[in-house]
Parts: sequence; structure tokens; C-alpha cells
Amino acid sequence: MRVVIVGAGQAGAALAAKLRTLGHAGEIVMLGDEPAPPYQRPPLSKAYLLGEMEEDRLWLRAPEFWAENGVELRLGQAVTAIDPTAKTVTVGGEALAYDHLALTTGSTPRRLPAAIGGSLDGVYTVRTLADVDAMRAEFQPGRRVIIVGGGYIGLEAAAVAAKLGLDVTVLEMAPRILQRVASPETSDYVRSLHQSQGVKLLESTGLDRLVGDDRVEAAALKDGRMLPADFVIVGVGITPNTHLADTAGLALDNGIATDEQGRTSDPAIWSAGDCASFPWKGGRIRLESVGNAIDQAEAVAANILGAGEAYQAKPWFWSDQFGLKLQIAGLNTGYDRIVTRKGEGDAASFWYYRGADLLAVDAMNDSRAYMVGKRLIEMGKSPAPEVIETAPDLKALLKA
Repeated sequence: MRVVIVGAGQAGAALAAKLRTLGHAGEIVMLGDEPAPPYQRPPLSKAYLLGEMEEDRLWLRAPEFWAENGVELRLGQAVTAIDPTAKTVTVGGEALAYDHLALTTGSTPRRLPAAIGGSLDGVYTVRTLADVDAMRAEFQPGRRVIIVGGGYIGLEAAAVAAKLGLDVTVLEMAPRILQRVASPETSDYVRSLHQSQGVKLLESTGLDRLVGDDRVEAAALKDGRMLPADFVIVGVGITPNTHLADTAGLALDNGIATDEQGRTSDPAIWSAGDCASFPWKGGRIRLESVGNAIDQAEAVAANILGAGEAYQAKPWFWSDQFGLKLQIAGLNTGYDRIVTRKGEGDAASFWYYRGADLLAVDAMNDSRAYMVGKRLIEMGKSPAPEVIETAPDLKALLKA
């Protein structure tokens, strides 16, 4: 049985490795459109951009791992079509047959339209190794960088730039940074941190256009201000890569729609990672995280081999900014109350409740709160909010 994996990122690599761990003896072919072997993306906007991590430390596995485990790795080759009837994918002009196909195609950063300067030289996104390699030389002390978007990617890039001595301005169209993903309490904590490090945060501030002939020179704001810029980083979200699935006739719903086992609308085609949506508590979600990419891909590997088990997502996320380690467990969608727990020093945690139900926790330099919160959520336990605020030992709540 030949399994073909389209996408050589975190999910694709996890799926291939898990197939071998589970005893699959047939062919595995992994196709990646980037020239680099499978690598981890989170350090790109942190340690790698700072120059604290070399490229080979990004690699998920040593290059020889793939050959030693019988995984045919084809890099720098984009798949251009899928034929579900013939059960083939077209890559480099070749029709490659599959018995099972896994789409781990990931996502693409949203870019600013060319009409407002998005295609000018000096305008970057942060997603791939090539993206970061292209912008690294820009990070010189005293230069002016404007970051469009006050989400996690934008703020991580802002932290790196400030550490390296640049003049940093973040533009956020919403009333507060992180508005789409976090509570006002988390936004306040992160805002204070960035401002203490000299980052200028302009919230409720819309970008009208980027200005320049061939290269960006300034940002024109909706309120009429003109901010000079030596370069610009755009961090306004990502879009799941669904083109191949769409042209192959697969069902889409906030990404490539899969059932609870990771199977698409074609029984021989599976999907996992940023590009895939799946059933969740009576609805459907798509998670953009390393943890989900690995766990979902490993579940798909088992189901390709006949396990027949539903994927049980356990959402978790993290972000590193300056000295802050922000760890997030659960999903805060629909929360109606925030409970704040102070930790030691500058540590704090914000607990999201809907009614009496604990949904999620944001832990700021508080790994204990994160670990306990994650376990409580996974166990389906919801301590009373006042207990969270006052309990002398959070770990005791796991036994309550």
C-alpha cells in the first residue's frame, strides 16, 4: 500500500513517522514544495530571526532519518493536480499513483493587496524559511519597521525587532491587540510588556496604503498620518491551502472538511494540520497550531491503517515575546467571564469561563497554571471561579 503525503511540514512529517512507528511496511512518499527538509516553523519568528538558532536546528528530523525509514522525500516539487478517479497526483509532470493520499498542505499568510502597496520591495510576511531569510538583513539597529497586525505573529516579530535595536511600530485596526484571540486582560498584559520595551502600539489604527515607488518608504494611515518605514512586516492571519482539494472536488468547510477520523469526502483522501477542519462539540473547527498538526496527523496515520478512532483534539498554543512565555490551553470561544489569578513576581493567569464551565486558560510566565488548567480542561473539570482565584495549591484541584 502506497501512502502519498502532500505537504512536508509539521503535520506531514508527523504522519509519515507515525505510519512507520505503527508498522506500515508499504511505500511512503512525502512531497514538499519548499527545498528545505521538514522543519519547525515557530522558531522562525523568534530564535531563528534573532540569530540564536541555525537552520539545521529547525529540522524536525536529521536528513538521514527519512531515507533510513523508507520515506521517499521529494523536495522543491509542487503538486499541481489530484485525480481522485485515477488515484494519482501530478508532480513535476509525473502522475504518481496512491492507495491513500494525505493532504497536509498547511496555510499561506494573507498579504496586503498590490493596489495598496502590498507588492512593494521591503514588504514581508513570516511563514516560511525563505520568508525569514529574505528579511533577516533588514534587522539592523536604528532602522524603522512597521508591523501591520497585532496578533501573535506580528507581536513576536515586534519583540525580535525591538531586541535588535530597531524602531518598532505596530498597527492594529481593532480596538486592542490580540482582540480576535484573547481576553482584554491578556491584551493589557502584553501591551504593557511591549510598551516597556519601547514598542509603539497604535490600536484602532487603520492602514490606508503603503507608499513608495519600487520599495516601501512609508505607511499612510486612515487618519491621515504618514509614518516613515525602512521595511514592513505583514501579520494579518493565514488562509488554509485548499486549492488542490477544491479542484479535485473535495468538500470544503473552513478548510478541507474531514470527518472525525480525518477522512475527506473522498474515502481514499485524508487531511490534517492547518488546512483541515474537523467536527468539534457539535460544530466544526480548524486549529492553527503545532500541537494539533502533530496529534491530528498521528490520528490520521492510525486511521489510514484501520484504527477507526475519532480524533480527540486537546488544543494548546504558545508564544514567546521578550521575557514572556505565554502558554494557552483550551479554546476560549464563547466565554463570558475572566478569572484572574496572580502568580509569583510578574506571573499571572487568566481563566476563561462560560457560565460554570472552564473553557481555557492563558498563563503568563506561569507554567504551573498552564499545566493544571490544561489537565482540568481535558478531564472536563470546572472548579468554581472563586476557587481558582484563592486556591493555595492549584495542583490540588486535579484531585478534587
